[in-house]
Amino acid sequence: MMAIALNNAALDHLPPHIPGPGYDRGMHAPSIVHIGVGGFFRSHQALYLDDLLRLPGHAQWGYCGVGLLAHDAAMRDAMLAQDCLYTLVERSAHGDSARVVGSLLQFMYAPDDPQAVLEKLADPGTRIVSLTITEGGYYVNQGDGSFDAGHPDIVHDLAHPHTPRCCFGYLAEALARRRERGLAPFTVMSCDNLQSNGDVARAMLLAFTKLRDPALSAWLAEHCAFPNSMVDRITPATTDEHRLLLRQKFGLVDAWPVMAEPFKSWVIEDHFPGGRPAWELVGAHMTDDVLPYEKMKLRLLNAGHQSLCYIGMLLAYEYAHEAMADADIRQLFSTMMDIEVTPLLPAVDGIDLTDYKRTLIERFANPAVGDQLLRIGTDGSARMPKFVLPSVRDQLERGGPIDFLSFTVACWFRYLNGSDEQGRPLILIDPLAAQLRELALRGAADPGPLLSLRELFGELSEAPRFVGAVADALARLYRDGARAALLHLLTTAK
Repeated sequence: MMAIALNNAALDHLPPHIPGPGYDRGMHAPSIVHIGVGGFFRSHQALYLDDLLRLPGHAQWGYCGVGLLAHDAAMRDAMLAQDCLYTLVERSAHGDSARVVGSLLQFMYAPDDPQAVLEKLADPGTRIVSLTITEGGYYVNQGDGSFDAGHPDIVHDLAHPHTPRCCFGYLAEALARRRERGLAPFTVMSCDNLQSNGDVARAMLLAFTKLRDPALSAWLAEHCAFPNSMVDRITPATTDEHRLLLRQKFGLVDAWPVMAEPFKSWVIEDHFPGGRPAWELVGAHMTDDVLPYEKMKLRLLNAGHQSLCYIGMLLAYEYAHEAMADADIRQLFSTMMDIEVTPLLPAVDGIDLTDYKRTLIERFANPAVGDQLLRIGTDGSARMPKFVLPSVRDQLERGGPIDFLSFTVACWFRYLNGSDEQGRPLILIDPLAAQLRELALRGAADPGPLLSLRELFGELSEAPRFVGAVADALARLYRDGARAALLHLLTTAK
């Protein structure tokens, strides 16, 4: 089979089993700017909009993607060569299905032309700016939730407000231009895995703009909307094997396809003064209160990922489904969820938590997705405080159990050492990588140096029960090995 290179011209020649967008992309307006065009955005938010644009009457909506970081140059090259089209492959034990997604209409690489990006954001046609900038992109001091005004990116953008390089710098400058031109602000929509992500985006942007221009900050506080949202879809990093699969199985050449599980979910706070797409027509749930949904997801799915990824890598597994096939890791995951997390969660309208947890096990165990543990364990310094430590705090307050949560933290500390028990290297991808590794090597079986990072652990660094549980688990990991430490937890935890 002759493979077809994906671009606009190829849409009339797609294999019959691969649907294209089915709408005239040239007639749609890129009225939503999305910052952070990675695999998750393209498997989730862009797909919801693609579904909507296939219905009549929604030509006022489309995405303009923006890359701010140096590594976004590769996405720029791939997307521009393909007229911003890409292939989504949904993978399950029942087989693979592919479709071409067309809702990404433009891609702009900020380092190439920062002013063009600023003007796109400031343009009156831009009604929503959505974000997937990772948990670490909000410049939050994890220990106390304050704004990290000393971060080099923030220091730079405060000193050079008209030539920013970080997300908040771009948002602030564009919103300042809109204010000067008598335009309403766009809606800022976080789609990152943060509890109350819209509230976090609002607090951090207002803190930044208050340092830059208090009048601008006051204007944003009064007029700018920051809806909360909960997003959910497992999306592994794209590999060369995925590109080869697409070429051989589906006959398409795509420089950056995206793979995903069949499941997806999106819960959105309905607060968009400038208008919004009718996402509810394609499966999104619009609500007045996202918090119960996102708390459930962050503390079960995301914390569950943390519970299996570090112990999994210590035991030399590469993929999530391999770790979930390990009966001991599966028991760790299930017990932590049932005993230490579920009692902390409020009732969620329309959700049966027992069924939700069963679905999580099925999703994590899906071998077709091929979700790398390394991906799940990336940026642990941002994920651990957001997903795991809140449950620790709640359990300490109520005098509840924390053994499994603490073991998860200890496994992360052991992973930060940089090598497993056979001396094989463990790759560390984290904005604090150098500091974390130095502290892990200095402390070894003593968690004290790592727990001293108050920007991550806050008051937990002085909570005797938590410190003791982490210390005991970490000592066993070093002394007895990962398997023995895990078995000890499973047989002795109360």
